[in-house]
Amino acid sequence: MSVNAQEQRNRMLQEPAGKLLFRMALPTVITQLITIFYNTADTFFVSRISTEASAAVGVVFSLMALIQAVGFGIGMGCGSIISRLLGAGKDKDAFRYASSAVAAGILFGLVILTGGFVFLKPFLNLLGASRNVLPYASDYASYILIAAPFMCVAFVLNNILKAEGQTMLSMIGMTAGSILNILLDPLFIFSFHMGIHGAAAATMTGQLVSLLILSWFFLSGKSIVKLHPRYISRKGGDYLRIIRTGAPTILRQGLSSLAVAVLNNQAVIYGDSAVAAISITNKIYMLGRNTVLGIGHGYMPIAGYCYGAGKMQRVRKLFLITTAAGTVVVLLIAALVFPFRETIMSWFRQDADVIRIGSECLLFSCISTPFLAYSTYVNQTYQCLGFAAGATFLASLRQGLFFLPLAFLLPGVLGLTGIEMVQPAADILTFLLSIPFQIHFFRKYLPVQDS
Repeated sequence: MSVNAQEQRNRMLQEPAGKLLFRMALPTVITQLITIFYNTADTFFVSRISTEASAAVGVVFSLMALIQAVGFGIGMGCGSIISRLLGAGKDKDAFRYASSAVAAGILFGLVILTGGFVFLKPFLNLLGASRNVLPYASDYASYILIAAPFMCVAFVLNNILKAEGQTMLSMIGMTAGSILNILLDPLFIFSFHMGIHGAAAATMTGQLVSLLILSWFFLSGKSIVKLHPRYISRKGGDYLRIIRTGAPTILRQGLSSLAVAVLNNQAVIYGDSAVAAISITNKIYMLGRNTVLGIGHGYMPIAGYCYGAGKMQRVRKLFLITTAAGTVVVLLIAALVFPFRETIMSWFRQDADVIRIGSECLLFSCISTPFLAYSTYVNQTYQCLGFAAGATFLASLRQGLFFLPLAFLLPGVLGLTGIEMVQPAADILTFLLSIPFQIHFFRKYLPVQDS
């Protein structure tokens, strides 16, 4: 049954903020957690093959982050615009931006596929693949590149559904593919004796299934936003607006890929065990990070609707509720991980060096995790309300302006311990700089009285 656009708009603008945020955020948090679970499952099952295979997954993660940067960047860019247009009652304009974003996702996915195969081995070397790791990384990356076009489109469709407030449909589409991936991993890797090829094939199959399910929601009329070739824009300005609004996500994800590559290149000096340990701890660290993002993905479309309708006080209230919820959740995660660091690492790899290095990484991560929520939501507020310049700058901090200098400075001073401290130190510095940005934004753009 088709969703009533006006009814959805009324719900986003009038339903009690806390209740609405919980209803919107719960599916997006579940999506993020299952995504982490399937990423971790890949690492877990591949780690059973060898330390080199485990390190390869960490290396190729940078490639996947690049694909996500494109898909999520286009999706978040059009999603921010769509939620504000729907809030203002401009449905046809929302259809135009959505259809144009899907077309852009297909194009950029094909570019990644082609360019990736042409420069595969030099690219993987750049990402930190050692001689022993390169064969595994090449095998894994080949499947991921084939999947790039439908991964990009799936990410765009996912963000369109979230932008219109259909977070439950978004969750179903994304988690179905992730759960299938988890089930196929042991089947392909061990039962079919495909090794690392099996892990990559499972990922590719899961992403294709997600795309098919998400596409069906639009084709069957379950979405508010309508997609059709006739809505695809012929104006370059529309695509520029999508890219500009999505630039913080593209930059954030792109810098994430670069950050992992830099850290892998620094860690490889200490052996494949160090690369494997950092790869594993990154997946665990992302449990807190992605939970925070999941809550934020529930917050952003509501804020966009409200801002488009001129309800500034409601945006303020939503930000405060979201920040409190996110901070409490990551504090609980840190409290659970801290006492069981070595045990958690041993689940992935029975290698003394991997366990020792990974446990130290998790110690520093637990210290910085509580600072994640606030800085993330300041950045997301700038982005979802259309303030692209500020959002892009804030997005560049965590794994760019702070991370990259620290990635070269700290290891030079503290050795392997410095590598372990890079991301946590960047997170704390990002938190501190986000404070004046939030205060300025509230004073200038979110007055106490609604417009």
